[in-house]
Amino acid sequence: MISRVADHCFWFGRYIERAESTARLLQATRTLVFDAGLPVTQCWQPLVIVSGEYPNFLEKFGPDSAGDGEKVQDYMTWNPENPVSLITTVRAARESARIIRDVLSIDTWESTNELYHFLNSDASKALYADNREDLYRTLRRHTQLTLAHVRGTMLHDEPMSFLWLGVMLERVGQLARTLDMHHHTMEREQAHEVVQTALWLSLLRANSGQEAFMKTRQGRVSATAVVHFLLHEPTFPRSLTYCLRSAQKTITDIWPTPSDRPSHSRLTTLISHLESTKPTTGPTIHSLLTHVVDETAAISTAINTEIHGL
Repeated sequence: MISRVADHCFWFGRYIERAESTARLLQATRTLVFDAGLPVTQCWQPLVIVSGEYPNFLEKFGPDSAGDGEKVQDYMTWNPENPVSLITTVRAARESARIIRDVLSIDTWESTNELYHFLNSDASKALYADNREDLYRTLRRHTQLTLAHVRGTMLHDEPMSFLWLGVMLERVGQLARTLDMHHHTMEREQAHEVVQTALWLSLLRANSGQEAFMKTRQGRVSATAVVHFLLHEPTFPRSLTYCLRSAQKTITDIWPTPSDRPSHSRLTTLISHLESTKPTTGPTIHSLLTHVVDETAAISTAINTEIHGL
């Protein structure tokens, strides 16, 4: 398998997962504004921070704009200069898919192409103006359908392995960023424990985990229990532990001697670090999540280097 194809498979997976995650964050933040009883400005600024775009956003719009929900949503949805906006990410996903059409299934290509054309249509602009919740929900369904086609219609061979490796690593980084919204939201407010728990539950719902959490915890809700579930639950496909172990297995499938790969070594170390950490909240969890984001980025960089050494 040539390195160019492997690289685009890897990034196609990352872009599709990133689009799904961004739509999740936008939808969850809108819900948080109404559910958590927090100031509106305190809900939108964390989204810009965890997206990694806070410095660029401030430079473009000024320090008072990060709490403006309309400006934040427009920047994260439509701004072509924002590398993590929905419009930019979906365009990049389609371009990668176009280059590797011969290794994607027809269903995967068609669902990606439909997502691109929908987001660039007048219908999506009208939906954004009239029912933003429905727009973000529709985009999530499009991306989820694309990933379902990947798993259900493609050969489970090397191209799909690189693609799914990109999905899992992107999901880890995006999940860690999403969970870190709790820290940035509460940073300047000594919120009551009930409000903090409500925020954790909101983030749990943002990751489609509420139903699974209630089943495994018999309905007993606490901040520590939610954190433990999202970090360590081995049977939940959106927990950090599940995604990291899935990425580890995929690297093992791709390279016969994964221990020789820096990406595998760093990934193994990150898993050990995560699993040795007790569930907690506050600065400790913020430090852990920041470490996960940084290490996931380093692992992805190492994989890109290893791909071009194929």
